[in-house]
Amino acid sequence: MKKTSTLSQNRRALLLAAGIGLVAPLAHAQANEDIVIGGSIPMTGVFAFAGIGINAGMADYVKIVNDAGGIKGRKLRYVPEDTGYKVDVSVAAFKKITSQNKVNLYYGDSTGFSKTINPELDRNGQILMAGASFATELNDPAKYPNQFLVGPDYTEQIGILLRHIAKEKPGAKVAFVYSDSEFGRDPIEASEAAAKKLGLSVPIKLMTPPGSVDVSTEVIKLRRAAPDYTIFHGYILAPIPEFVQQGKQMGMTSQWMGTFWTMDSSTVMKMGEGADGFMGVMPYRYYYDTSAKSPMLEKIRAMRPEYQSTAYTQGFLTAMLFTEAAKRTLDAGKPLDGKNLKAALNTIKDFDTGGLIGTPITISGNSIPVGRVYRADMKAQKMVPASDWINLSK
Repeated sequence: MKKTSTLSQNRRALLLAAGIGLVAPLAHAQANEDIVIGGSIPMTGVFAFAGIGINAGMADYVKIVNDAGGIKGRKLRYVPEDTGYKVDVSVAAFKKITSQNKVNLYYGDSTGFSKTINPELDRNGQILMAGASFATELNDPAKYPNQFLVGPDYTEQIGILLRHIAKEKPGAKVAFVYSDSEFGRDPIEASEAAAKKLGLSVPIKLMTPPGSVDVSTEVIKLRRAAPDYTIFHGYILAPIPEFVQQGKQMGMTSQWMGTFWTMDSSTVMKMGEGADGFMGVMPYRYYYDTSAKSPMLEKIRAMRPEYQSTAYTQGFLTAMLFTEAAKRTLDAGKPLDGKNLKAALNTIKDFDTGGLIGTPITISGNSIPVGRVYRADMKAQKMVPASDWINLSK
Protein backbone atom coordinates (compact mmCIF):
# COMPACT_ATOMS: atom_id res chain seq x y z
CA MET A 1 0.00 0.00 0.00
CA LYS A 2 2.77 2.40 1.02
CA LYS A 3 4.68 1.56 -2.17
CA THR A 4 1.66 2.43 -4.36
CA SER A 5 1.17 5.70 -2.51
CA THR A 6 4.83 6.69 -3.05
CA LEU A 7 4.55 5.75 -6.70
CA SER A 8 1.43 7.87 -7.19
CA GLN A 9 3.09 10.80 -5.36
CA ASN A 10 6.12 10.51 -7.63
CA ARG A 11 3.85 10.30 -10.65
CA ARG A 12 1.91 13.38 -9.52
CA ALA A 13 5.18 15.26 -8.99
CA LEU A 14 6.33 14.28 -12.47
CA LEU A 15 3.02 15.32 -14.04
CA LEU A 16 3.09 18.63 -12.15
CA ALA A 17 6.65 19.24 -13.28
CA ALA A 18 5.66 18.43 -16.85
CA GLY A 19 2.65 20.72 -16.52
CA ILE A 20 4.74 23.58 -15.18
CA GLY A 21 7.23 22.91 -17.97
CA LEU A 22 4.42 23.31 -20.48
CA VAL A 23 2.84 26.40 -18.92
CA ALA A 24 6.03 28.41 -18.63
CA PRO A 25 7.00 28.36 -22.32
CA LEU A 26 3.35 29.02 -23.23
CA ALA A 27 3.25 32.17 -21.09
CA HIS A 28 6.64 33.15 -22.45
CA ALA A 29 5.47 32.61 -26.03
CA GLN A 30 2.40 34.78 -25.40
CA ALA A 31 4.50 37.55 -23.91
CA ASN A 32 6.76 37.56 -26.98
CA GLU A 33 4.01 37.07 -29.54
CA ASP A 34 3.90 39.66 -32.33
CA ILE A 35 1.09 42.22 -32.18
CA VAL A 36 -0.44 41.97 -35.65
CA ILE A 37 -1.92 44.90 -37.60
CA GLY A 38 -3.89 43.59 -40.57
CA GLY A 39 -4.80 45.82 -43.47
CA SER A 40 -7.23 45.95 -46.38
CA ILE A 41 -5.21 48.43 -48.45
CA PRO A 42 -6.24 49.68 -51.94
CA MET A 43 -2.82 49.50 -53.63
CA THR A 44 -4.46 49.31 -57.06
CA GLY A 45 -7.72 50.71 -58.48
CA VAL A 46 -9.32 54.15 -58.22
CA PHE A 47 -8.04 54.79 -54.70
CA ALA A 48 -4.48 53.56 -55.26
CA PHE A 49 -3.01 57.07 -54.84
CA ALA A 50 -4.24 56.97 -51.23
CA GLY A 51 -3.57 53.28 -50.60
CA ILE A 52 0.11 53.54 -51.55
CA GLY A 53 0.54 56.43 -49.09
CA ILE A 54 -1.44 54.71 -46.31
CA ASN A 55 0.62 51.52 -46.72
CA ALA A 56 3.94 53.39 -46.52
CA GLY A 57 2.80 55.38 -43.46
CA MET A 58 1.69 52.26 -41.57
CA ALA A 59 4.89 50.36 -42.44
CA ASP A 60 7.13 53.29 -41.44
CA TYR A 61 5.53 53.71 -38.01
CA VAL A 62 5.74 49.95 -37.35
CA LYS A 63 9.46 50.11 -38.21
CA ILE A 64 10.00 53.07 -35.82
CA VAL A 65 8.33 51.13 -32.95
CA ASN A 66 10.17 47.87 -33.67
CA ASP A 67 13.55 49.63 -34.01
CA ALA A 68 12.95 51.06 -30.53
CA GLY A 69 12.27 47.58 -29.09
CA GLY A 70 8.54 47.16 -29.71
CA ILE A 71 5.77 47.38 -27.09
CA LYS A 72 6.68 45.80 -23.76
CA GLY A 73 9.14 43.53 -25.56
CA ARG A 74 6.62 42.54 -28.26
CA LYS A 75 7.15 43.41 -31.92
CA LEU A 76 4.51 44.83 -34.22
CA ARG A 77 3.87 42.96 -37.45
CA TYR A 78 2.01 44.64 -40.30
CA VAL A 79 0.18 42.30 -42.71
CA PRO A 80 -1.44 44.14 -45.65
CA GLU A 81 -3.38 42.81 -48.66
CA ASP A 82 -4.31 44.76 -51.80
CA THR A 83 -8.08 45.19 -52.24
CA GLY A 84 -8.36 47.36 -55.37
CA TYR A 85 -10.90 49.36 -53.28
CA LYS A 86 -13.58 46.66 -53.73
CA VAL A 87 -15.69 45.63 -50.74
CA ASP A 88 -15.87 41.90 -51.61
CA VAL A 89 -12.09 41.73 -52.16
CA SER A 90 -11.58 43.61 -48.88
CA VAL A 91 -13.78 41.14 -46.98
CA ALA A 92 -11.84 38.23 -48.54
CA ALA A 93 -8.55 39.90 -47.51
CA PHE A 94 -9.85 40.30 -43.94
CA LYS A 95 -10.82 36.61 -43.77
CA LYS A 96 -7.47 35.51 -45.17
CA ILE A 97 -5.39 37.70 -42.83
CA THR A 98 -7.40 36.85 -39.70
CA SER A 99 -7.40 33.10 -40.45
CA GLN A 100 -3.61 33.04 -40.85
CA ASN A 101 -2.68 35.43 -38.01
CA LYS A 102 -3.86 36.36 -34.53
CA VAL A 103 -5.00 39.89 -35.43
CA ASN A 104 -5.85 42.55 -32.84
CA LEU A 105 -5.71 45.68 -34.99
CA TYR A 106 -7.03 46.22 -38.51
CA TYR A 107 -7.10 48.97 -41.16
CA GLY A 108 -10.17 49.10 -43.44
CA ASP A 109 -10.13 50.73 -46.87
CA SER A 110 -13.65 52.15 -47.21
CA THR A 111 -16.98 53.03 -45.61
CA GLY A 112 -18.56 50.07 -47.45
CA PHE A 113 -16.06 47.63 -45.95
CA SER A 114 -16.29 49.17 -42.44
CA LYS A 115 -20.07 48.74 -42.44
CA THR A 116 -20.01 45.25 -44.01
CA ILE A 117 -17.40 43.84 -41.62
CA ASN A 118 -18.87 45.40 -38.45
CA PRO A 119 -21.04 42.38 -37.44
CA GLU A 120 -17.93 40.17 -37.82
CA LEU A 121 -15.90 42.54 -35.58
CA ASP A 122 -18.66 42.38 -32.96
CA ARG A 123 -18.84 38.57 -33.18
CA ASN A 124 -15.05 38.07 -33.20
CA GLY A 125 -14.50 40.52 -30.31
CA GLN A 126 -10.69 40.50 -30.73
CA ILE A 127 -10.10 43.43 -33.08
CA LEU A 128 -9.99 47.22 -32.93
CA MET A 129 -10.41 48.75 -36.39
CA ALA A 130 -9.80 52.13 -38.03
CA GLY A 131 -9.43 53.06 -41.67
CA ALA A 132 -9.73 55.41 -44.60
CA SER A 133 -13.36 56.30 -43.93
CA PHE A 134 -14.53 59.42 -42.12
CA ALA A 135 -18.22 58.49 -42.55
CA THR A 136 -20.49 60.18 -40.02
CA GLU A 137 -22.40 56.92 -39.49
CA LEU A 138 -19.26 55.21 -38.09
CA ASN A 139 -18.98 57.92 -35.44
CA ASP A 140 -21.37 56.03 -33.18
CA PRO A 141 -19.79 54.02 -30.31
CA ALA A 142 -23.06 52.16 -29.64
CA LYS A 143 -23.39 50.90 -33.22
CA TYR A 144 -19.67 50.62 -34.01
CA PRO A 145 -18.04 49.79 -30.64
CA ASN A 146 -14.83 48.33 -32.13
CA GLN A 147 -14.10 51.06 -34.68
CA PHE A 148 -12.81 54.63 -34.71
CA LEU A 149 -12.01 57.42 -37.18
CA VAL A 150 -8.50 58.88 -37.42
CA GLY A 151 -9.76 62.47 -37.57
CA PRO A 152 -13.10 64.31 -37.72
CA ASP A 153 -16.05 62.64 -39.46
CA TYR A 154 -17.37 64.31 -42.66
CA THR A 155 -20.00 66.31 -40.76
CA GLU A 156 -17.33 67.49 -38.30
CA GLN A 157 -15.02 68.42 -41.20
CA ILE A 158 -17.67 70.72 -42.65
CA GLY A 159 -18.41 71.89 -39.07
CA ILE A 160 -14.77 73.05 -38.78
CA LEU A 161 -15.11 74.98 -42.07
CA LEU A 162 -18.42 76.51 -40.93
CA ARG A 163 -16.93 77.61 -37.62
CA HIS A 164 -14.10 79.32 -39.53
CA ILE A 165 -16.60 80.98 -41.91
CA ALA A 166 -18.81 82.25 -39.05
CA LYS A 167 -15.75 83.83 -37.45
CA GLU A 168 -14.41 85.29 -40.69
CA LYS A 169 -17.72 86.57 -42.12
CA PRO A 170 -20.71 86.44 -39.74
CA GLY A 171 -24.01 85.85 -41.57
CA ALA A 172 -22.29 84.61 -44.74
CA LYS A 173 -24.10 82.69 -47.50
CA VAL A 174 -22.75 79.13 -47.90
CA ALA A 175 -23.41 76.79 -50.84
CA PHE A 176 -22.94 73.00 -50.71
CA VAL A 177 -21.89 71.18 -53.90
CA TYR A 178 -21.73 67.41 -53.43
CA SER A 179 -21.60 64.16 -55.38
CA ASP A 180 -24.57 61.87 -55.86
CA SER A 181 -22.99 59.12 -53.74
CA GLU A 182 -23.19 57.89 -50.16
CA PHE A 183 -19.87 59.72 -49.56
CA GLY A 184 -21.27 62.94 -51.05
CA ARG A 185 -24.64 62.95 -49.31
CA ASP A 186 -23.24 61.94 -45.90
CA PRO A 187 -22.85 65.32 -44.14
CA ILE A 188 -25.19 67.61 -46.10
CA GLU A 189 -28.39 67.57 -44.03
CA ALA A 190 -26.60 67.90 -40.66
CA SER A 191 -24.26 70.58 -42.08
CA GLU A 192 -27.16 72.70 -43.30
CA ALA A 193 -28.62 72.63 -39.77
CA ALA A 194 -25.17 73.45 -38.29
CA ALA A 195 -24.76 76.41 -40.68
CA LYS A 196 -28.11 77.87 -39.62
CA LYS A 197 -27.21 77.42 -35.95
CA LEU A 198 -24.07 79.52 -36.60
CA GLY A 199 -26.17 82.28 -38.21
CA LEU A 200 -25.11 81.36 -41.76
CA SER A 201 -27.57 80.88 -44.63
CA VAL A 202 -27.57 78.10 -47.25
CA PRO A 203 -29.10 79.58 -50.43
CA ILE A 204 -28.33 76.55 -52.62
CA LYS A 205 -27.34 72.86 -52.52
CA LEU A 206 -26.20 71.22 -55.76
CA MET A 207 -25.75 67.50 -56.35
CA THR A 208 -23.78 66.24 -59.37
CA PRO A 209 -22.71 62.78 -60.59
CA PRO A 210 -19.31 61.86 -59.06
CA GLY A 211 -16.46 62.90 -61.34
CA SER A 212 -18.72 64.75 -63.81
CA VAL A 213 -17.07 67.45 -65.91
CA ASP A 214 -20.01 69.11 -67.68
CA VAL A 215 -21.18 71.41 -64.92
CA SER A 216 -22.09 74.55 -66.90
CA THR A 217 -25.81 74.39 -65.90
CA GLU A 218 -24.90 73.97 -62.21
CA VAL A 219 -22.41 76.87 -62.36
CA ILE A 220 -25.15 79.17 -63.70
CA LYS A 221 -27.42 78.15 -60.76
CA LEU A 222 -24.54 78.69 -58.34
CA ARG A 223 -23.74 82.16 -59.71
CA ARG A 224 -27.41 83.13 -59.36
CA ALA A 225 -27.32 82.13 -55.67
CA ALA A 226 -24.15 84.26 -55.21
CA PRO A 227 -22.70 82.41 -52.19
CA ASP A 228 -19.82 83.93 -50.21
CA TYR A 229 -18.42 80.40 -49.70
CA THR A 230 -18.86 77.19 -51.71
CA ILE A 231 -18.04 73.90 -49.97
CA PHE A 232 -17.37 70.85 -52.18
CA HIS A 233 -17.78 67.38 -50.70
CA GLY A 234 -17.83 63.84 -52.06
CA TYR A 235 -15.23 64.38 -54.77
CA ILE A 236 -11.47 64.00 -55.04
CA LEU A 237 -10.73 66.30 -57.99
CA ALA A 238 -13.28 66.52 -60.87
CA PRO A 239 -15.57 68.48 -61.17
CA ILE A 240 -14.06 70.98 -58.68
CA PRO A 241 -11.58 72.63 -61.13
CA GLU A 242 -14.41 73.02 -63.68
CA PHE A 243 -16.64 74.75 -61.10
CA VAL A 244 -13.83 77.07 -59.98
CA GLN A 245 -12.71 77.96 -63.51
CA GLN A 246 -16.19 78.56 -64.94
CA GLY A 247 -17.36 80.37 -61.78
CA LYS A 248 -14.44 82.78 -61.96
CA GLN A 249 -15.06 83.34 -65.70
CA MET A 250 -18.65 84.30 -64.84
CA GLY A 251 -17.40 86.81 -62.28
CA MET A 252 -18.13 84.79 -59.13
CA THR A 253 -16.20 85.92 -56.04
CA SER A 254 -17.07 82.91 -53.86
CA GLN A 255 -14.39 81.41 -51.63
CA TRP A 256 -14.03 77.77 -52.77
CA MET A 257 -13.49 75.06 -50.13
CA GLY A 258 -13.00 71.28 -49.87
CA THR A 259 -12.90 68.40 -47.37
CA PHE A 260 -10.17 65.84 -46.56
CA TRP A 261 -9.93 63.67 -49.70
CA THR A 262 -9.69 66.78 -51.93
CA MET A 263 -7.14 68.51 -49.75
CA ASP A 264 -3.92 66.61 -50.39
CA SER A 265 -1.34 69.11 -51.64
CA SER A 266 -0.73 67.22 -54.91
CA THR A 267 -4.51 67.12 -55.61
CA VAL A 268 -5.05 70.85 -55.04
CA MET A 269 -1.99 71.76 -57.12
CA LYS A 270 -3.58 69.87 -60.06
CA MET A 271 -6.41 72.44 -60.06
CA GLY A 272 -4.12 74.95 -61.78
CA GLU A 273 -3.43 78.63 -61.22
CA GLY A 274 -7.13 79.49 -61.08
CA ALA A 275 -7.38 77.63 -57.77
CA ASP A 276 -4.99 80.00 -55.96
CA GLY A 277 -6.52 80.62 -52.55
CA PHE A 278 -8.61 77.40 -52.60
CA MET A 279 -9.27 76.46 -48.98
CA GLY A 280 -10.22 73.36 -47.07
CA VAL A 281 -10.05 71.38 -43.86
CA MET A 282 -7.13 69.14 -42.90
CA PRO A 283 -6.85 67.25 -39.59
CA TYR A 284 -3.06 66.88 -39.94
CA ARG A 285 -0.03 69.03 -40.69
CA TYR A 286 1.25 68.84 -44.24
CA TYR A 287 4.58 67.09 -44.84
CA TYR A 288 6.40 70.40 -45.42
CA ASP A 289 4.69 72.40 -42.62
CA THR A 290 7.46 73.82 -40.44
CA SER A 291 5.30 76.53 -38.82
CA ALA A 292 5.77 74.81 -35.43
CA LYS A 293 7.92 72.08 -33.91
CA SER A 294 6.89 68.62 -35.09
CA PRO A 295 9.35 65.87 -34.10
CA MET A 296 7.32 63.16 -35.88
CA LEU A 297 7.27 65.10 -39.15
CA GLU A 298 11.01 65.64 -38.79
CA LYS A 299 11.40 61.86 -38.41
CA ILE A 300 9.25 61.27 -41.49
CA ARG A 301 11.21 63.82 -43.53
CA ALA A 302 14.46 62.10 -42.49
CA MET A 303 13.09 58.68 -43.54
CA ARG A 304 11.50 59.98 -46.73
CA PRO A 305 13.06 63.18 -48.12
CA GLU A 306 10.42 63.48 -50.88
CA TYR A 307 6.88 64.84 -50.28
CA GLN A 308 4.51 62.40 -48.55
CA SER A 309 0.76 62.71 -49.03
CA THR A 310 -1.83 63.34 -46.32
CA ALA A 311 -2.93 59.70 -46.89
CA TYR A 312 0.59 58.70 -45.72
CA THR A 313 0.13 60.82 -42.57
CA GLN A 314 -3.28 59.22 -41.99
CA GLY A 315 -1.75 55.71 -42.21
CA PHE A 316 1.17 56.72 -39.98
CA LEU A 317 -1.12 58.24 -37.33
CA THR A 318 -3.45 55.22 -37.43
CA ALA A 319 -0.50 52.94 -36.61
CA MET A 320 0.54 55.35 -33.83
CA LEU A 321 -2.92 55.28 -32.22
CA PHE A 322 -3.16 51.48 -32.62
CA THR A 323 0.19 51.20 -30.83
CA GLU A 324 -0.87 53.57 -28.06
CA ALA A 325 -4.09 51.59 -27.48
CA ALA A 326 -2.11 48.30 -27.34
CA LYS A 327 0.50 49.80 -25.00
CA ARG A 328 -2.15 51.12 -22.58
CA THR A 329 -4.01 47.78 -22.64
CA LEU A 330 -0.83 45.82 -21.82
CA ASP A 331 0.17 48.38 -19.15
CA ALA A 332 -3.21 47.73 -17.49
CA GLY A 333 -2.44 43.98 -17.55
CA LYS A 334 -5.45 43.24 -19.75
CA PRO A 335 -5.71 40.95 -22.79
CA LEU A 336 -5.57 42.55 -26.24
CA ASP A 337 -9.17 42.30 -27.43
CA GLY A 338 -11.52 44.72 -29.16
CA LYS A 339 -13.27 45.91 -25.99
CA ASN A 340 -10.07 46.50 -24.00
CA LEU A 341 -8.26 48.15 -26.92
CA LYS A 342 -11.18 50.53 -27.54
CA ALA A 343 -11.47 51.34 -23.82
CA ALA A 344 -7.72 52.06 -23.76
CA LEU A 345 -8.04 54.26 -26.87
CA ASN A 346 -10.76 56.23 -25.09
CA THR A 347 -8.39 57.04 -22.22
CA ILE A 348 -6.33 59.16 -24.66
CA LYS A 349 -6.58 62.67 -23.27
CA ASP A 350 -4.48 65.70 -24.30
CA PHE A 351 -2.20 63.32 -26.23
CA ASP A 352 0.75 64.70 -28.19
CA THR A 353 1.01 63.15 -31.67
CA GLY A 354 4.53 64.52 -32.09
CA GLY A 355 3.07 67.47 -33.97
CA LEU A 356 1.24 65.51 -36.71
CA ILE A 357 -1.86 67.23 -35.35
CA GLY A 358 -0.90 70.66 -34.08
CA THR A 359 -2.85 70.48 -30.84
CA PRO A 360 -3.12 67.75 -28.15
CA ILE A 361 -5.94 65.29 -28.91
CA THR A 362 -8.57 63.60 -26.79
CA ILE A 363 -10.51 60.58 -28.10
CA SER A 364 -13.70 60.34 -26.07
CA GLY A 365 -15.85 58.60 -28.69
CA ASN A 366 -15.21 57.32 -32.21
CA SER A 367 -13.61 60.41 -33.80
CA ILE A 368 -11.01 63.14 -33.32
CA PRO A 369 -13.04 66.33 -33.98
CA VAL A 370 -10.02 68.54 -34.68
CA GLY A 371 -8.78 70.26 -37.85
CA ARG A 372 -7.35 73.36 -39.39
CA VAL A 373 -8.24 75.41 -42.46
CA TYR A 374 -5.45 75.61 -45.05
CA ARG A 375 -5.21 77.75 -48.19
CA ALA A 376 -3.52 77.00 -51.53
CA ASP A 377 -0.55 79.19 -52.39
CA MET A 378 -0.02 78.31 -56.04
CA LYS A 379 3.15 80.38 -56.35
CA ALA A 380 4.82 78.47 -53.51
CA GLN A 381 3.06 75.23 -54.61
CA LYS A 382 2.05 74.65 -50.99
CA MET A 383 -0.91 74.62 -48.64
CA VAL A 384 -0.50 77.29 -45.97
CA PRO A 385 -2.41 77.63 -42.66
CA ALA A 386 -5.44 79.93 -42.86
CA SER A 387 -6.72 79.34 -39.30
CA ASP A 388 -5.67 78.11 -35.89
CA TRP A 389 -6.44 74.51 -34.92
CA ILE A 390 -10.21 74.25 -34.42
CA ASN A 391 -11.47 71.71 -31.86
CA LEU A 392 -15.23 71.13 -32.08
CA SER A 393 -15.36 69.57 -28.62
CA LYS A 394 -14.31 72.91 -27.12
